[in-house]
Amino acid sequence: MIEVDKQLFLEHLGGAEEAKKLGPEAKADAMEDFLASALKTIGVTEIGRYPNVAEVEKRIETRPFRQGAGFLFVNPAGNMNRLPPMPAKPTLADFFELRFGTGSTRNHCLQSAALAMKNGLREETILACLLHDTGAELMRTDHGWWGAALYEPYVSEKVAFAIRYHQTLRFYPDKDTGYEYPELYRYLFGEDYVPAPHVQAAYEMLKKHKWYMEPRLVTLNDLYSFNPNAKVTLEPFLDIIGRHFKQPKEGLGNDNSAAAHMWRSIARPDSPL
Repeated sequence: MIEVDKQLFLEHLGGAEEAKKLGPEAKADAMEDFLASALKTIGVTEIGRYPNVAEVEKRIETRPFRQGAGFLFVNPAGNMNRLPPMPAKPTLADFFELRFGTGSTRNHCLQSAALAMKNGLREETILACLLHDTGAELMRTDHGWWGAALYEPYVSEKVAFAIRYHQTLRFYPDKDTGYEYPELYRYLFGEDYVPAPHVQAAYEMLKKHKWYMEPRLVTLNDLYSFNPNAKVTLEPFLDIIGRHFKQPKEGLGNDNSAAAHMWRSIARPDSPL
């Protein structure tokens, strides 16, 4: 029997306040979704405690997929579905609707951006929250760096900075801003996990950087913002995208930018070569 970590489950729901809004049926559905997600990706097992790093590594040979594979490229729960075709000149909105919605990424990012908007943050910060985890559709490992590379030709340097380094700051609590180390990471990485050297180096750099709060604000509007039952749309953010995202007239993937091949990979994830 699996022991459910209450705090982890509340984080999955979006926090205690969000949990209070759910009826019994919605809570049951959320619990089922939480357990399914935990079993296939987190590894909450019969041990009934946080695993250590060695136990996490033992799982590698128990799965037919790599943990780092982008969400578009693997479905631990079963077979893939056919994806709808992309328009000839796809926009960011098209990717949100037709590619980023294959799993929980779209819903999570929309909720993060909605929380940032509710908190009255700057438009560039809201955009960073909207885009921060979408790079994980292509590659989960170092998804902050992948995401920044995906968006650098089209957003400000500050937005790309926030996307890249939110991944680093997730590993480091900050009492002054109220950010705590996520319980989820004790399951994902092991309770004795030490961040990789490049992450440690990035953190040392960020502590002294004038833009430290850019990625920190993403983490603050990220972790507690995901409610799997929430209904969210891209519509409230279209004006922000219009003002701060440089949509290429040729369409994303067709503009010969340094990131065009990444957009093509997301558009055509079933291409064998």
